[in-house]
Amino acid sequence: MEGNSTNLDAAIESLLNVEKQMRLAGDVPGTRKAAIDIVELCYKAAAWKTLNDQIVLLSKRRGQLKQAITAMVQKAMEYIDLTPDMDTRIELIKTLSSVSAGKIYVEIERARLIKRLAKIKEEQGQIDEAADLMQEVAVETFGSMAKTEKIAFILEQVRLCLDRQDYVRAQILSRKISPRVFDADLSKEKKKPKEGDNIVQEAPAEIPSLLELKRIYYELMIRYYSHNNDYLEICRCYKSIYEIPSIKEDPAKWIPVLRKICWYLVLSPHDPMQSSLLNATLEDKNLSEIPNFRLLLKQLVTMEVIQWTSLWEFFKEEYENEKNFLGGALGAKAAEDLKLRIIEHNILVVSKYYSRITLKRLAELLCLSLQEAEKHLSDMVNSKSLIAKIDRPMGVVCFRTAQDSNGILNSWASNLEKLLDLVEKSCHQIHKETMIHKAVLKA
Repeated sequence: MEGNSTNLDAAIESLLNVEKQMRLAGDVPGTRKAAIDIVELCYKAAAWKTLNDQIVLLSKRRGQLKQAITAMVQKAMEYIDLTPDMDTRIELIKTLSSVSAGKIYVEIERARLIKRLAKIKEEQGQIDEAADLMQEVAVETFGSMAKTEKIAFILEQVRLCLDRQDYVRAQILSRKISPRVFDADLSKEKKKPKEGDNIVQEAPAEIPSLLELKRIYYELMIRYYSHNNDYLEICRCYKSIYEIPSIKEDPAKWIPVLRKICWYLVLSPHDPMQSSLLNATLEDKNLSEIPNFRLLLKQLVTMEVIQWTSLWEFFKEEYENEKNFLGGALGAKAAEDLKLRIIEHNILVVSKYYSRITLKRLAELLCLSLQEAEKHLSDMVNSKSLIAKIDRPMGVVCFRTAQDSNGILNSWASNLEKLLDLVEKSCHQIHKETMIHKAVLKA
């Protein structure tokens, strides 16, 4: 064993001398080959500690060439999966990571090494450490990294933040990806690099396609928005997943997604965006495949009061079955929020047909107590969903139609015009009277 070690040391010493001569002579291919040969020699001798030491030594040599360090790091990375145990693997990754730290020409290799180390930490149950490791690397600044690899790396950062329930950092990281990037055609973007431009490296084989990354991105965003119960944003995320060609072609994939779109549309508070999505979804021909959900959306569009008890009896089974479909159950608060949305819909319907209504009659139409009806009405007025005033002594509610800014400005303009006309007429009358009196006095 000692003889083998002596032979290895002698061989390494010989190669180090060759490397020194090549380096000082500025021979790039020769220096690169000598560095790679030293790495290969250590691997073949299974001298993992020596390999780590030699990598550090070669990287610190005076005037070491970039190309030699890059080649050495890339070669050593091939041996990571061939290490005999986990401790040796972690040690090799850490050595390569420290060698490549702060060097732009091996920034991509360092990012890949950090990702592998984070994966090992995650498998060991150290989620916080894995997330901290991943956040050290800002891949969005890497000019030579493939776009798909950048997106995949940022998505991994977002996923780890969500796993450790760090929702603020997850949102910050997710904003580094623009949703428009998923609609770009990569084949058109591949242009011949000009002289002086960074050459973009090909993404590794294990990196998913752009459309697959789009699906992963929106699934992570659904996890983020579910934390805040932001139903409209969850619905928009499902809508984007629904638009992916591979999903839209397979009924087994798009039916669960379309079900989720319908549920989250119903759960979303009433606003212009929700109305627009609701009408767009109703026009979808695929909705005929799930007639119950078409009926549910149709009821929300129709300006008629919905009876909550009969609606819940009809859709309770569908609601409970949702946990067996993609994305799982709708959340703990969903049933309460569904009832709240139906009440809000009913109040909006009443405001369309009545300008004045007693609070008692409103409570009867909503199937609520007087206190509950007043509370829900007040909440809607506070959120500016409708304009209403409650005369509590009389027990009367007065509804008014909301005027847009243009309408208000137009009414002001017409009022000012009328006022100026009156002023002009008054001045004319005063002037006329003055002239008459002057004429009388002269006579």
